[in-house]
Amino acid sequence: MDAVTRAEAWVRIADFYNTRRRHGAADGLPPIIYEQRIAAVRAATTVRRQQLIAA
Repeated sequence: MDAVTRAEAWVRIADFYNTRRRHGAADGLPPIIYEQRIAAVRAATTVRRQQLIAA
């Protein structure tokens, strides 16, 4: 088994995981865009929940 540096591992992962490829499970969006949207929805939900609790 070859020793792989951290940088080499990242290159291998990047080659395997195409961040621009569209995914059916992500509503046809690239993973990066889908994850950004999910994060935005979660942040908005958290803010709204805090506003309701404070009211």
